[in-house]
Amino acid sequence: MTEQPSRRLLLVHAHPDDESINNGATMAKYAAEGAQVTLVTCTQGEEGEVIPPALARLAPDREDRLGPHRVGELAAAMKELGVTDHRFLGGPGRFRDSGMMGAPQNHRDGAFWHTDVDDAAPYLVEIIRSVRPQVLITYDPDGGYGHPDHIQAHRVAMRAAELAAEPAYRRDLGDPHEIAKIYWNRVPRAVAEEGFARLRAAGAFPEAAAVEDVPGLVDDALAGALVTAEIDGSAYAERKAAAMRAHATQITVEGAFFALSNKLGQPLFTTEYYQLAQGRSGAPAGERERDLFAGLADGAGA
Repeated sequence: MTEQPSRRLLLVHAHPDDESINNGATMAKYAAEGAQVTLVTCTQGEEGEVIPPALARLAPDREDRLGPHRVGELAAAMKELGVTDHRFLGGPGRFRDSGMMGAPQNHRDGAFWHTDVDDAAPYLVEIIRSVRPQVLITYDPDGGYGHPDHIQAHRVAMRAAELAAEPAYRRDLGDPHEIAKIYWNRVPRAVAEEGFARLRAAGAFPEAAAVEDVPGLVDDALAGALVTAEIDGSAYAERKAAAMRAHATQITVEGAFFALSNKLGQPLFTTEYYQLAQGRSGAPAGERERDLFAGLADGAGA
């Protein structure tokens, strides 16, 4: 049996591109440092809007071939980040993109949002027990901004982490494993506002998104309590930008800024922020962690 790296990080995301936008710098940093970085994506993002006119035929209301195309985009993005272990929950196409909240697609058969959490969680339990990560990253309970698949990814990730540690649960899925630290994506409002100020000064896009559109935004009054870790990924800024560019049907990147299909500019963050939702901080009291593995001995939780 091949020995596992001493540090193992698992990320659970809803669609291809979410990982690069939210955690691309973090992923590139830990991969470069020799950690095992595993990405689990819950859907193929079949309901995404297509930016390049030449690929508009892939859209769900036309050929409905966007999902398989985005599988290729995700592979290209992971190559840019140096991540070699990326998987789809239950395999590609097991769960379909549910569309935005309130869309008819929310309730069709096979939609991720329409799936019982306990039906989806075992697929992730098996991965957790195989990879045996010490650290898990996913969304907050609102999914960052209320998208049904993001909310469901949070629920499935948290439930799977609970079940994976339970000795009596599904031993056919592997030996029990408890994840030492679970983080949720966050962005302090002050950081977001500074980024939008840079965007306006640079004039990279004709219009900017609203600060409130930033996933995981935390108001300044709560940031001191909720934002418990910050990972400086500035050395990996170009890798993150390249990974985002690889998701060409969904993202346009201009320098240190990007836009989705709505063409509204947003800052590209290379320091990424987190809330420690479960586990013990490895930082001194009152300080933020600068390493998600802080406080864990090498191989802890193996």
